[in-house]
Amino acid sequence: MPIFVASALHIAAVSASALVALGVGAAGGLAFRWSERDRAKSDPSPEPLVPSGVAAVLQVLRSSAVLLDPSDAVVKASPAAHAMGLVRGQRLVPEELTGIARQVRRDGEIRQVELELPRGPLGQDTLAVSVRVAPLGSQLVLVLVEDRTEARRVDAVRRDFVANVSHELKTPVGALALLAEAVLSASDDPDAVRRFAGRMQKESHRLTNLVQDLIDLSRVQGDDPLAKAVPVDLGEVVSAARERVAEVAEARSIEIVAAGADGVAVLGDRGQLTTAVGNLVENAVNYSPDRTKVVVSVRVEGELAEVSVTDQGVGIPDQDLNRIFERFYRVDPARSRITGGTGLGLAIVKHIAATHGGDVSVWSVEGAGSTFTLRLPVAVQAPAAELHPTTPAQQAITTGSRTT
Repeated sequence: MPIFVASALHIAAVSASALVALGVGAAGGLAFRWSERDRAKSDPSPEPLVPSGVAAVLQVLRSSAVLLDPSDAVVKASPAAHAMGLVRGQRLVPEELTGIARQVRRDGEIRQVELELPRGPLGQDTLAVSVRVAPLGSQLVLVLVEDRTEARRVDAVRRDFVANVSHELKTPVGALALLAEAVLSASDDPDAVRRFAGRMQKESHRLTNLVQDLIDLSRVQGDDPLAKAVPVDLGEVVSAARERVAEVAEARSIEIVAAGADGVAVLGDRGQLTTAVGNLVENAVNYSPDRTKVVVSVRVEGELAEVSVTDQGVGIPDQDLNRIFERFYRVDPARSRITGGTGLGLAIVKHIAATHGGDVSVWSVEGAGSTFTLRLPVAVQAPAAELHPTTPAQQAITTGSRTT
């Protein structure tokens, strides 16, 4: 066979082998693409980090519910959680709850505990709560908090009310009985009858005030102001407090001046807050000399709103400053009898402040006046990130939930 013929046959054989290999490779590539496409169709979509419908469920829960992501940031929270002060911004405030959530995330075990949590940033009062923490999916933790404070509060109200009534009602009731006997024995002396009748009117007025204050104290102890909390404008509260004492202040030429920031709102019970500020203003008027001034101011310091009531009155001795918020404690019992004070007004203020997550304090110089300051957490709206997260992790969570 000639050499050129053999070479031509060899070249043809090699070309045929190359074409076969190319065809096999192309067929393999097409088969792989078809296999991937079929597997993509058959594989279920990845599980979303936030199950569908969770946001809607959280909105209607009466209990406090908080959903935490792997970095302990708040993904979603129920309105009750915000009202209880458990959530601020994108973080869970109580460290105890965050610690439990981390334990659950590590081992996947559901935990249920009873805790006492501080109410508000000042922590002057506590909430008795039952906490249940459970994993939700592979990366989220659900924190459920049930408020048990009400049951304890009811028991305390019953005990305190009986003790308060038995302690304080004896004096005016006994005085009325003695005065009634005096009127009977002086029936033939018109001047004595009028004098005793006047004293009976004062004692009956004092008794009325005492009963009303006991009712107010019992009511604020029995009601949790954050259970049905609403934003309350402190400017409106101050106006109501001024109207409450306007007649007495005008008769004594005492000027009541309102000053400070406008549009400051706190979360709570409007009636209780009006009672608290009204008690402070009334107390300032009662203990101020005629033709003086009482200033009621509102300002914001960080996360707290402050309502200050300043008078030019007699002031408070140093030894009494730590006790004036105790029930039935009176710095000057004789003056309290003249003004009709019951010793419950400041105790009511202290209780209302504590149950709203705040506190009340006093600064005073004897003979130069006093300033009472009520501090309350400023109302914070639920952040927009609750519905439209902006952090990359939360953005991915939201995207995942929308694909379902």
